[in-house]
Amino acid sequence: MNETEKYDVTNPLSIQQYSQKLIGKTFMDVINDAGLDEDIKASIIAQYGNPKRKGGLGNLLEEIYFGYKANSDQEPDFPEAGVELKVTPYEIRKKGNYSAGERLVITMISYQQAVEEDFYASHAYKKLKLTLLIYYLRNRAIPKMEYPIDFVTLFSPPEEDLKIIQQDYNKIITKVKDGKAHELSEGDTMYLGACTKGSNSVKSNVSQEFYAPETKARKRAFCFKQSYMTYILNKYIREKVDTYESILSSVHDIESKTFEEIIVEKINKYQGKTDQQLMAEFDVKAGAKSLWSSLAYRMLGIKSNRVEEFEKANIEVKTIRLNEKGKMDESISFPSITLKEFAQEEWEDSKFYNDLSSKRYLLVVFRKQGSHYTLQGCQLWNIANKDLEEARKGWESIQKIVQDGVELRKKYRKDGIGFRVTNNFPEKKANRIIHIRPHTSERYYILENGEKIGNNPAYGDSLPDGRVMTKQCFWLNNTYILSQLDENLKK
Repeated sequence: MNETEKYDVTNPLSIQQYSQKLIGKTFMDVINDAGLDEDIKASIIAQYGNPKRKGGLGNLLEEIYFGYKANSDQEPDFPEAGVELKVTPYEIRKKGNYSAGERLVITMISYQQAVEEDFYASHAYKKLKLTLLIYYLRNRAIPKMEYPIDFVTLFSPPEEDLKIIQQDYNKIITKVKDGKAHELSEGDTMYLGACTKGSNSVKSNVSQEFYAPETKARKRAFCFKQSYMTYILNKYIREKVDTYESILSSVHDIESKTFEEIIVEKINKYQGKTDQQLMAEFDVKAGAKSLWSSLAYRMLGIKSNRVEEFEKANIEVKTIRLNEKGKMDESISFPSITLKEFAQEEWEDSKFYNDLSSKRYLLVVFRKQGSHYTLQGCQLWNIANKDLEEARKGWESIQKIVQDGVELRKKYRKDGIGFRVTNNFPEKKANRIIHIRPHTSERYYILENGEKIGNNPAYGDSLPDGRVMTKQCFWLNNTYILSQLDENLKK
């Protein structure tokens, strides 16, 4: 029997019911169940099991399980039912948290024709309005064909999300219409991003043929951000998401204003108030944990520090404290990296790139005036596409040092009592955007001769050659962040 005869191609529920038979199977099970000739089966395993191939597992299910040829049509995969098929990975973190493995590519952004200004008439909307999501557990320690399929469901973004997705769409197409597709960045938007497609090379730069033929831009696609996919997984599929508060009182809040405008208005109405006044108004005690971020959340009307929209959009609240001279002392840190994984990563597939390129910061700025800090205001910020390229150069120079072997040396104090362990990572001034260093004052090393330095192995991370050094993380330079602040926030 043809696969398409096993489900009604016009009925989304029939397609979902047939798809749910995949739950508990591995991709190898799907191949074995298809009753294929051994030579054909071997060819399929070699083709789709290639660890360097992207999208292969989705193509495998399309052709082997659902019985239709993979294509790049602008129409949904099941056009008669209006259903788009997306096969996407998830991962289980060390602490047991479930996370989407990557962003979800929806459809290419065309530079060769006029953009569709009506979101609800666009190819992007047709592709995302009803999606059959098939989540598989990615475990890089086993072959791809052994990955298990664990979750299958139909998903449509709820109304409040669609409003923000529409605003995201409009922001993206406005840049394309203005001939500024080369300035697009995934961090520009909330849930719907404009992610890069193709390798980071000249070949991936194409003419903005319709609006700015003389200017080239990276190929890009509409996508759901990884943070949004993680929220979908936990909230709508696993139904395990913790309680978050919403900044929006209703979906009508964003009909006349953008989400960004709402956030800025909420914070900026407290401009000019001191930290003491804000602590009294919101009953936040001096010395409380995360005092400054707590004040920011209270100004947003959030009683906890957990915002639903921020989780979906990968927005992080950062309070910036300027000294009386308007300088910023602290850099902004990212999570610790795993050095062995870092050594093997490609830039645009790296965890740091994904976080840096898609993350937005709500920068809430205070300035010291005498014994108090005064609220200057806030700014939603994300790294510009041109600055990502400069960050890449810094990232690659650090990666090469890890690949070649970090130089670890004991440097004794002049009095001969005590020492520190130095390395040959570039100094902060070597790159305008980023640098790398530990996040903690604790240390742990195992040197080439087997000498252990420090008492707690939890502070250490293994290098590719077997030595151990204190865990490292990337930082956005304080001088760079200061240069990105609006001038009115530095006065």
